[in-house]
Amino acid sequence: MVALMALLGLLCGRAIRALADAYDDGVTPVPPWPPAIEVVCAAVTALVAWRVGLPYACFAVIGVALAVVDWRTSLLPDAITLPAYPIMALALVPTGELPAALAGGAALAVVYGLLWFARPYAMGLGDVKLAGLIGMASAALGWQALVVAAFAGQLLGALYAVALLVTKRGTRHTEFPFGPFMLLGAFSVLCLGW
Repeated sequence: MVALMALLGLLCGRAIRALADAYDDGVTPVPPWPPAIEVVCAAVTALVAWRVGLPYACFAVIGVALAVVDWRTSLLPDAITLPAYPIMALALVPTGELPAALAGGAALAVVYGLLWFARPYAMGLGDVKLAGLIGMASAALGWQALVVAAFAGQLLGALYAVALLVTKRGTRHTEFPFGPFMLLGAFSVLCLGW
């Protein structure tokens, strides 16, 4: 099953590259070699499916797609994020954890919504919508997994901001996409098989 999920991730990574190119501004195209997007998608999909089960493979693929698009464009498009909700819900039905996943998704979306409301210039609404997906995926594993995933994303984003300051590649006002760090925190929880 892990090899099959890796192959699926590799094929999906190819589609993600094309999807990211569609959202790109055309100024900095992604070179076809090395095939980093494909390899990352294959690795994340296989590892997540191996650690927590097949239903989470769709979250891995969707998450990699959103991370790539957000990193390149600072945009978490509704065209990917919103359809991901029913896809995730359908994928989680066999686990029996759909009610917990929906509650966790709503809870994390509300927390991020409050953060966005308090400081709309510091976070985008796309991050709020992404938080709901992360909440669904992690809460299906338990509330502790949800809390760790939420804090891990915040911690990773803060460490990146500190690295920008230390290396003088940014200031306190430098903006960067936050979605990839949120997803990296969620993937860490899933890959650890929380």
